[in-house]
Amino acid sequence: MNLASVTVTKSFRRHSSFRKSSSLELLLLLSVSSILFLGSNASATETAAAPTKLYGTITDKDGIALPNIGIAVTGPEEFTKNVETDAQGNWEVEILTKGSFNLTINQDDLPEGQSLTDPTKATIRANVFSLGNDLKLLFPIGPGIAKASMLERSAQLALDGLILGLVIGLAALGLNLIFGTTGLTNFAHGEILTMGGLLIYYLSAVLKFPVLVAAPIGVLLGAFISGFLQDRYLWKPLRKRGTGLIAMLVVSIGLAIFLRYFFLFLFGGDTRQLPQYAGQAGLEFGLVSITPKSILTTSIGIILIILATLWLLKTRMGKASRAVSDNPALASASGIDVQKVIRAVWVLGAALATYAGVIITINQGVSFLMGQDMLLLIFAAVTLGGLGTANGALVGSLIIGLFVQLSTLFIPTELKYVGALIILIIILIIRPQGILGKKERIG
Repeated sequence: MNLASVTVTKSFRRHSSFRKSSSLELLLLLSVSSILFLGSNASATETAAAPTKLYGTITDKDGIALPNIGIAVTGPEEFTKNVETDAQGNWEVEILTKGSFNLTINQDDLPEGQSLTDPTKATIRANVFSLGNDLKLLFPIGPGIAKASMLERSAQLALDGLILGLVIGLAALGLNLIFGTTGLTNFAHGEILTMGGLLIYYLSAVLKFPVLVAAPIGVLLGAFISGFLQDRYLWKPLRKRGTGLIAMLVVSIGLAIFLRYFFLFLFGGDTRQLPQYAGQAGLEFGLVSITPKSILTTSIGIILIILATLWLLKTRMGKASRAVSDNPALASASGIDVQKVIRAVWVLGAALATYAGVIITINQGVSFLMGQDMLLLIFAAVTLGGLGTANGALVGSLIIGLFVQLSTLFIPTELKYVGALIILIIILIIRPQGILGKKERIG
């Protein structure tokens, strides 16, 4: 056998191996997508002719059922119906048409000493985009934060701000790691949160996995799809072509829009709750109250942040990622596999963002706009803390979380995110590198 034939044979084997690995990854991607698509559509098909049930349970802060509480339901085509809670505090109403429905609780029916936690939320809206998908709705009952003292309100809002800051921090840390190693400002990062929320909803509510099982599976799937596969089949080819960062930024915007409406197509536009933990009573700790699900999810989030920090500081790959972030060319010349490092950072960043979506879904529910709503806060956090700095992302996130929640002491709740935008603008004017950022990282 001559030298040319040997070379061709080896090349063929290499390309064959590449094709096999690529085919396997594509098969996995198609399998996951097919499961989500077919499962969602099968569910919709099976229940196409069935009504949608709006339901819920009204209890006090101690979990005691409140019977005979009236709820008025209004909707399109002059739809009106009045229901009352039964002896177990349960209520339900069947909806036969699509549209937006307003549900108003009769606060006069509440026992003495009981009130809505937020009296301005006596009316809630349920958007029914497809029939057959039941919606659980909640009217939180308690002492009412509006009736609490300024000290009690401040303490509770500060706790809520720290929890929000942690959620933002998980996503912001992932975004900052990706920016630090690639220079890419990924506008599709919010959709990774949404994917995490939708994955755990599908695994828990549709496939009936326990939440404690669905959460880690969802995080692993999110890291694989949004991290490994996304980088391999989208960002790596663009990097090899020498695509500029501005062009890649535009691609990320297009990807965000595509994924947003893809999620809308698959799961609809309503906010979906996990039935396993809905309406969980809070635990009192002095001036503040917190639910067990919040304690569990935030504790795991703190552990993940610590593990990610240790990975950056102690592991060989983490040290390599910092070298790539500082100088990719020098890192490559030193023998570091830059593409491998970038791939690892993408997987880690996607895993952190996915879990942030899991936390939001367990505590508040999930909708296709969840990532879009969080993206501004994430960008504000990384800008405040310092672009490309891991510690900066966490510091900025905690500040943004506290500011957003505590601002509701003085401004309407609907305007609380405006403060994050104001902070973003001020920091860009005064200190564009952020609190912990370095000037040489800018430009």
